[in-house]
Amino acid sequence: MTRLSKLSRSIEGKVALVTGAASGMGRATAHLFADEGAHVAVTDINGDGVAEVVAEIKEAGLNAEGWTLDLADPDRIKTVVAEVADRFGGLDILINNAGISQHTLIDADDYEEIWDRHLDILLRAHTRTIRAALPHLRAGGAGRIVNIASTEGLGATPETSPYTAAKHGVIGLTRSLAVELGRQGVTVNCICPGAIRTGMTKNIKEEHKQIFAKRRVPLARYAEPEEVAHGTLSLVLPAAGYINGAVLPVDGGLTIKNA
Repeated sequence: MTRLSKLSRSIEGKVALVTGAASGMGRATAHLFADEGAHVAVTDINGDGVAEVVAEIKEAGLNAEGWTLDLADPDRIKTVVAEVADRFGGLDILINNAGISQHTLIDADDYEEIWDRHLDILLRAHTRTIRAALPHLRAGGAGRIVNIASTEGLGATPETSPYTAAKHGVIGLTRSLAVELGRQGVTVNCICPGAIRTGMTKNIKEEHKQIFAKRRVPLARYAEPEEVAHGTLSLVLPAAGYINGAVLPVDGGLTIKNA
């Protein structure tokens, strides 16, 4: 039977770089993209974690290589992106996933230090990685960038102002670059995860997770990292070429619930 659809939903053979890929959502994204046939560049500040994820992917007979990457080091960003493109013969997909989170009060003695660290890792590193990757993304004619923000970029929680400000910035960056780069064949989109079972939430007691989810999330549960990864995958498909500047909450309905 002749297929009626014409657009591809396969990323087989595409080259994808994922930051923060040693754990949580980044790890799930690296695994999912490899499962879908992509060549995956696994990057993270945790070198042991990188090696572990690469080994898992290769043991499944799939394609991945790893790089230790401290996103606070602009020179290292340039080096890693260049090495990834050289190793795989290009770069088609960039997932800016790496993140940190630390609670702080506005009048804390170390507030400015925490502020600078959050802006460096959560926002400035996005721009640096995009700038390094852009020549390769342009060259392929259909580059894809997905920035991982947060539902904190759509609202706010007390005592997280550096994190919240940075995530609002990620959404603004996404929208601005979507307008700027669209004519160059590069789409830029954003995922806003809500309550996810990752390293950032592992210290929250399970009973408190359940209370929060039942009170705030219409689906009444925390999500698994792979559920976010599938949202990310949907934005990098060849068939998603007309999705540009989108901000996609993956939050079980948290941000639309009034009470």
